[in-house]
Amino acid sequence: MELFKVAGWDLKTDKVAFAKDKKKKNNNTKQKKKPKNRGSYANTIEITNRKQFGTKPKAKGEKIDGPDDATEAETVTTKETETPAETETKVGKNEQSKKRKQEVPETENSDKPVSKVAATDNSDTTIQPMKKRQLTPLQQKMMAKLTGSRFRWINEQFYTISSEDALGLVKKQPELFDEYHDGFRSQVQSWPENPVNVFVDQIKQRSQRPVNAPGGLPGLQDSKKIVIADMGCGEAQLALDVDTFFKDFNKTSRKWKRNYKVHSFDLKRVNKRITVADIRNVPLPDDSCTIVIFCLSLMGTNFLDFIKEAYRILAPGGELWIAEIKSRFGDGKGDEFVNALKLMGFFHKKTDDEIKCSQDSNSLNPHKIL
Repeated sequence: MELFKVAGWDLKTDKVAFAKDKKKKNNNTKQKKKPKNRGSYANTIEITNRKQFGTKPKAKGEKIDGPDDATEAETVTTKETETPAETETKVGKNEQSKKRKQEVPETENSDKPVSKVAATDNSDTTIQPMKKRQLTPLQQKMMAKLTGSRFRWINEQFYTISSEDALGLVKKQPELFDEYHDGFRSQVQSWPENPVNVFVDQIKQRSQRPVNAPGGLPGLQDSKKIVIADMGCGEAQLALDVDTFFKDFNKTSRKWKRNYKVHSFDLKRVNKRITVADIRNVPLPDDSCTIVIFCLSLMGTNFLDFIKEAYRILAPGGELWIAEIKSRFGDGKGDEFVNALKLMGFFHKKTDDEIKCSQDSNSLNPHKIL
């Protein structure tokens, strides 16, 4: 081993432990970087509060709130941080935060969100509905033609199928009923006279006489109640007009108070006045009505079944009122149709050929049959 011997140097010397001392120094430097106490942080908070809020200098050893972070808020048992000044500073901050909360509404913790519209004055903010796009005259004509053609197609469907199939069709496609009556409403506006209004006027005129008297309206024998069944009522405009008239009549009349009831039947319930039913079989007992009305509603291949149903629900002495387009009759006058009604048990009372439904002189024939 003397071959490797160096003068003045020995492997057993204690100087070999010099590296361990260096590591200890490095550890000491790292520990110095960590704050041993929070006195410096407390002094910084105190100076910041004095600059921002004008607070007085704190007494020596006062406790000041630390940061919210969990790592920095660990408790350190030193004399500088465990002083009464910390609670005083915390109270001061709580008071300032309460003042700020009073000035600013609490929207973060509230259950219901506060919208910008609600924060403003309601009198100044009015929501205007969106205006529909106005069509040009050419577009209006094209839309009218499309609506008219659609109406004629649906009208043809109702005339060429049975009432049972029509009810099933409307249940599957309810929009067909709405489209049909939209087109019907637009056509009625071009008519010189609406047959529904003709029937309402007749009810008004005949109401001036006693019930069951000559020229008066027919009523039930025991109660003299006027019961009207509107078969294929559409939007039940007749029921609305008759109800309005009789209410006003009963208020002003001193001699006679009218007891009345209007039943309205059609394929779809557009409003609460309507009862959905196939008009060849309506939910009414026998001999329960005094007037049955078919106003342009004899549609379907089984329209004679409608007449039989009217005969069933009509009381003795009741009347059947029919308004139909003259062109539907094979002879152009309706004589064959009237003869068919006579064979079913009715008596022909009157036919009015003077009612015009369009400008091309197509007439309506309201048959009032007893």
